Amino acid sequence: MTTGLVFDDRYLQHNSNPMRLPVTRQPLPFVESVDHPSNPRLVERTMKLMGLTGLLEHLVRIPGQRATDEDLLVYHTEWYLEHVRQLCAGGGGDAGAGAPMGADSAEVAMYAAGGVKAAVDAVLSGDVRSCYSLVRPPGHHAMAEKGMGFCIFSNVVVAAHYARRANGLERVLILDWDVHHGNGTQDAFYGDPNVLFISVHQDRWFPPEFGAVEQTGTGDGTGFTVNVPLPAGSGDAAYAAVFDEIIPPVAEQFAPELIIISAGQDASAQDPLARMAVTPDGFRRMTRTMKDLASSVCEGRLVLAQEGGYAEVLAPYCTMAIFEELLDRRTGIEEPLDPARVAIWPPANEVSGDQRVAIDAVRAHNSRYWTFG
Repeated sequence: MTTGLVFDDRYLQHNSNPMRLPVTRQPLPFVESVDHPSNPRLVERTMKLMGLTGLLEHLVRIPGQRATDEDLLVYHTEWYLEHVRQLCAGGGGDAGAGAPMGADSAEVAMYAAGGVKAAVDAVLSGDVRSCYSLVRPPGHHAMAEKGMGFCIFSNVVVAAHYARRANGLERVLILDWDVHHGNGTQDAFYGDPNVLFISVHQDRWFPPEFGAVEQTGTGDGTGFTVNVPLPAGSGDAAYAAVFDEIIPPVAEQFAPELIIISAGQDASAQDPLARMAVTPDGFRRMTRTMKDLASSVCEGRLVLAQEGGYAEVLAPYCTMAIFEELLDRRTGIEEPLDPARVAIWPPANEVSGDQRVAIDAVRAHNSRYWTFG
């Protein structure tokens, strides 16, 4: 199985600007600059680890591409595209609700959406079996007429529509394991029975009005949104239970022709913007489950798109762990988590009572649409 990588230096040019006060938008009152959490270092450090460990030489480099207006207009409105461009022409601004941009960000965001589209092309053409798009800015919070949560354009939504429109696919599964709910992706496909959207996220975190178990779709799309909100503190054990008990049976019944993962590594144990406890091994296991599922239901066709991940030390190791599993190679590099501590760490080794209640609630609510073992 060959694995591709989409990465473009343009992604590093997205300027999320120094953090500002929420109401007046004035700079923080410190002499030294304060970086925004969504800065280029996550992807830079991931690429550095991939090079230092030798993984990079085992990947097929897939050239990025720029999304077209037509690509973006499958979900976003013409007004929003023009709004983003006008903001950037004026030097930058906020694309909506917490989606800061610099002067180059509109163009970079089009390349980010095009990067996931390029991964779909590579997988569906047979050039590679799986492909990771290490893009920024992320996309899963972006709505039709506003950016949100560091996201400008909905990269995965653009890619899924492209897979169906240009490649004739009927059924696409989108799994979002970013710790924050993928509200933009849910909104885009909420009434669509041909896209199954599964989100595994921290319960009532961001955005709090999205991601409840009861949100299962509308009209013909009823049942094709599966939300798995987990309590804060969930770690490897709870995620393993979800990836054993919920995702495989639903995916097998849906029988997708392509799987796309919104791969945010902000459920990691050190992330400053969440309260989960997943280790690099946890991300390896999730990747293994999805790789095996892709092999069994859609000839191995698997696309991953970078979303969040803000632990500057641990998140790049979590992303590298995903690549290790995709490539079936282990680097042996020491990870910045004490293995002795993890070995006795409850979140890594057991499903707590509140986590079990949450998982069982998802199965019970969705049993009207899907059969669970």
